[in-house]
Amino acid sequence: MRLGIDKLVANHFKLLSGNNVGLCTNFSACDSQLRPTATLFAQQKKIRLKAIFFPEHGLYSALQDQKKAKDGRNKNLSIKSLYGKRLSPDLKSIERLDAVVIDLFDIGTRYYTFLWTAILIIEQMAKLQKRIIILDRPNPINGVVVQGPVLEPKYSSFVGLYPIPVRHGMTIGELCNLINIEYRIYADIKVIGMDGWRREWHYHQTGLHWTVPSPNMSSLETALVYPGMCLLEGTNISEGRGTTRPFEIFGAPWIEPHNLVTALQREKIPGVDFRPTYFIPTFHKYKDRLCGGAQVYINDLGVSDPVYAGLSIIKMTKELYPKAFRWRQPPYEFEMRKLPFDILIGNSWIRKGIEKNEPISAIKMKWQKDLDKFKKLRKKYLLYE
Repeated sequence: MRLGIDKLVANHFKLLSGNNVGLCTNFSACDSQLRPTATLFAQQKKIRLKAIFFPEHGLYSALQDQKKAKDGRNKNLSIKSLYGKRLSPDLKSIERLDAVVIDLFDIGTRYYTFLWTAILIIEQMAKLQKRIIILDRPNPINGVVVQGPVLEPKYSSFVGLYPIPVRHGMTIGELCNLINIEYRIYADIKVIGMDGWRREWHYHQTGLHWTVPSPNMSSLETALVYPGMCLLEGTNISEGRGTTRPFEIFGAPWIEPHNLVTALQREKIPGVDFRPTYFIPTFHKYKDRLCGGAQVYINDLGVSDPVYAGLSIIKMTKELYPKAFRWRQPPYEFEMRKLPFDILIGNSWIRKGIEKNEPISAIKMKWQKDLDKFKKLRKKYLLYE
């Protein structure tokens, strides 16, 4: 298969020949030969690369979550952080550009901020009627499955700016087209699509190597559980940051692993297994403290629902340890007032349902109507059979 960047290179950058170009990327965005897109652009003589914009985790994908990055400069090339004092490029920095190219390795989940960096660039470019080129990439957790509640607009934040579900089943190019049209941004977007990608594929089926987009997204296994396990960020349960298996390992000093795993296995959560474990985070929640918890494993990709699993873990932990469990308090991802869990899940009623001990199966049924509407909407914007 060929990625968007592969096709641009094969066509000798003709689409951008003679243009002043900005590029939004980081070093995880590579062509099929593992050459970073940023390097390919910097070496290209047919264009004038004027600016590189980079998202959360920095240009080299090396910074931990929510760490702000600073701007840089390399001769005549400005290198600008879009996760620091600003989240979108100022108009002055893009007015001299003919086009901005976006090549980001999105991982298929609403919370992952790369999509929202792309959208904020698109909004700014639309104001100046400038071109945006999106180099498309696979959705690593497949382009078929759509899961979780659709974000309610009043819970908009940098982990979800527009109403899409937690797991959207789309590529970054498809999503940008959907948001651009449905929410009336009306930017001039061209998506350079992939050749040979099949929607039902998970990343290991593409023949591409995994290139780590952020320090805690080290493998496909991590990405597969992330739509549910990221919700633990909204609690005082460690989501495994500071371990070698973030989002796959979870726990806290006050959890007894065997009791938790026995209770979770009784729930018969579709497509997952749990192993009791202990761990000591080297940073983040409970740094240098022994935590009891579990490791989650997906045993059936065909039936697993990581959002359901993540909510079940939170609910069960709260039931077993009511005096120790807490919802994380603000601030979180530039949101100063709303609870982190609420902006992650995209509403407050799911948290309230968990507090009232409602079954997760009943909670899931309540979001299904909005999810079905989104599934219908997304069909108009799918670029691949």
